[in-house]
Amino acid sequence: MNSKFIVIEGLEGAGKTSAMKTIVEMLQQHGIQNLIFTREPGGTPLAEKLRGLIKQGVEGEPLTDKAEVLMLYAARVQLVENVIKPALARGTWVVGDRHDLSSQAYQGGGRGIDKNLMTSLRDTVLGDFRPDLTIYLDLPPQIGLLRARERGELDRIEKESMDFFDRTRSRYLEFAAQDKSIVTVDAAQPIEQVQADIYQVLEQWLKQQENG
Repeated sequence: MNSKFIVIEGLEGAGKTSAMKTIVEMLQQHGIQNLIFTREPGGTPLAEKLRGLIKQGVEGEPLTDKAEVLMLYAARVQLVENVIKPALARGTWVVGDRHDLSSQAYQGGGRGIDKNLMTSLRDTVLGDFRPDLTIYLDLPPQIGLLRARERGELDRIEKESMDFFDRTRSRYLEFAAQDKSIVTVDAAQPIEQVQADIYQVLEQWLKQQENG
């Protein structure tokens, strides 16, 4: 089986870290040991610097919505071209914490940036490069933000309004309904059930990959 790019998506507090551990365990059970992890924004020296600006902002200067999305795509193309594509080319699997779907949901949905602009940015920056599988962890924003607050201080995006996260979630669900490579898992369930659902999704998907 060729190397694959698997992505975990979801709102704050959806449980992406736990989900990534579950994915790694499942892949290892199938004999896949050669893998790396990525996160967005971030994953390269330049992308990590952009991550800090996106997450915390710059004191005394409001970050405009379009500047935010352009920085996200700058970070993304650095990661894709310098890390993800080379890893896949040498046979390494990649498990990512967020990818382009986050921008489509957060900036396109939450920020309300024009859909045509978001599509144009994606196509211009990434071309036809897409994850092989995206697992979207869905839960109401109220639950996710409560979990996020329990982790500690919130960043600039986590401090957004509930309406912002409602719009973001709606855009996630919209994309998931249109794209067969995006599988939705109910992340409001007990963690054991979420893990079981992820196992099932991966088991079925891996069988499909093995059977061609």
